Amino acid sequence: MSKTQDHIINLRNPKTGTVIKTFKNKKQNPDKMKIRKFDKKIRQHVEFVESKK
Repeated sequence: MSKTQDHIINLRNPKTGTVIKTFKNKKQNPDKMKIRKFDKKIRQHVEFVESKK
C-alpha cells in the first residue's frame, strides 16, 4: 500500500514558523497532533502543532 498525500501533514512551531512534514494515520488519530521535536532555528526542543497545508 502506497502512502498518499492525504496522510502527509505539516507540523508547525507557532513561535518560529518552522515546518516539519510527517505522516499520520487519520483513522486512529482524528484530532490535531501535538508533538515535541527539535527546532533547528532556536536549537531547542519545542512543541509542534498540526497545521493546514
